[in-house]
Amino acid sequence: MKVLVIGAAGMVGRKLVAALLAAGQINDKAISSLTLADVVEPSGLGIDIAHTVIATDLSEEGAAASLIAERPDMIFHLAAIVSGEAEADFEKGYRINLDGTRALLESIRLASQSEPYCPRLVFTSSIAVFGEPLPAVIGDEFQQTPLTSYGTQKAICELLLSDYSRRGFVDGVGIRLPTIAVRPGKPNKAASGFFSGIIREPLAGLEAVLPVADTVRHWFASPRAAVGFLLHGAAMDTAQLGSQRNLSMPGLAVTVGEQIAALERVAGPKAVALIRREPDAVIADMVAGWPKAFEAKRARSMGFVGDASFDEIIEIHIADELSGKVAL
Repeated sequence: MKVLVIGAAGMVGRKLVAALLAAGQINDKAISSLTLADVVEPSGLGIDIAHTVIATDLSEEGAAASLIAERPDMIFHLAAIVSGEAEADFEKGYRINLDGTRALLESIRLASQSEPYCPRLVFTSSIAVFGEPLPAVIGDEFQQTPLTSYGTQKAICELLLSDYSRRGFVDGVGIRLPTIAVRPGKPNKAASGFFSGIIREPLAGLEAVLPVADTVRHWFASPRAAVGFLLHGAAMDTAQLGSQRNLSMPGLAVTVGEQIAALERVAGPKAVALIRREPDAVIADMVAGWPKAFEAKRARSMGFVGDASFDEIIEIHIADELSGKVAL
């Protein structure tokens, strides 16, 4: 099986590649080659099978066609710019998040004209496709009403994925990821970055800024769970999806206060003392319009599994990123 990972240099992309290498197969089919693409060249991944590493911008002319020239059987599309950056730079958001995805889908469609070709395409969408007015818990049939450019771009891509799947050009699975926490490394430009920061920084002995109230509730999954969602989407029987190709993933509905309580249980009061409350009205207003909880019944019925507790999410971060030790 030939596998292409677009967005392989990102946090989830790197973890996905590691999981693919560890498994060596998808659905009992051995991975024969692996192509890794991103705007910066993915490196330091320790790959020991036939592979190609490409630094490319999916939205540039000819880039998508080049990536699918070898007709990969499995495509993971993770490439995107995040919510805060997409909101700040309107043109860049649509060029990367929408035009790049459209170029990929069109390249696959055109490739199928010479001889049959219909790869599995696992696309990472977002809960940002939903916006106010929101129920306390969002069901699987709730309409998309995005309130950000990022959410709008992802919603359009979901519709494209469904239509190209309906026409038989791709076998698409849209994975609406919860907010991923705890994200390792340095903060990115996502407006949701503080959700990880108030855990990640204190565990490293650093101060973290909290711009919203403790009562703010949000929907979370760990990086490990996110990779599990993608792998399951790659292996699942897509006949279960019918015409509804996009799924809201299981997660945890947790308040900021409950995050902090979990941090204290796992790492103690010294970690919590490093959180500095600094209200930011802009961020607070943005977060107020985000989804807070999902039923995710369809995804769970199809075998997608989330995290058990926020304590577990913190423990996963410690185990995977801090070698089982905190800095306090």
